[in-house]
Amino acid sequence: MAQLENPLIIDVEASGFGAFSYPIEIGIAMGGDQKYCTLILPAPDWTHWDESAEKIHRVPRDILETYGKPMADVTKQLNELLRGKTVYTDGWVVDKPWLTTLFHTARVQMEFFVSPLEMILSEPQMNSWHQTKDTVIAEMNLARHRASYDAVIIQETYKRTLDASDD
Repeated sequence: MAQLENPLIIDVEASGFGAFSYPIEIGIAMGGDQKYCTLILPAPDWTHWDESAEKIHRVPRDILETYGKPMADVTKQLNELLRGKTVYTDGWVVDKPWLTTLFHTARVQMEFFVSPLEMILSEPQMNSWHQTKDTVIAEMNLARHRASYDAVIIQETYKRTLDASDD
């Protein structure tokens, strides 16, 4: 298992939780204080909207329609930022399909890899993950649930659990 010091972490917020949902926001923890975050303008046929998902991510559809970037721009930016790299997610089973939906709809080839975070976690890291993540969330005191903040929380939790597993 590969152990990385500071992995790239991606998080995707979506219109819902099921098969008809689509990505609405992407956040990446790049390292240091660098992060990337963007809202995505929904495609015309992306109509599914789950009110319970909106309560979590707090991004109304009209905000996406006003401030969301066209998916061609988003996919281009993601490829430029991540070309040839691997990004890790703690929600691979949903984040990977949402990214695939984004790139497929934009008719752009994804030029980076998405991998489950578990692929780089040791057993000691997994054992302390939830407690460490709760501590990170409390310390960061982030008021909004946004993709980039989630990615930063996951990256910081990874780093702290990595430090703890070295003891």
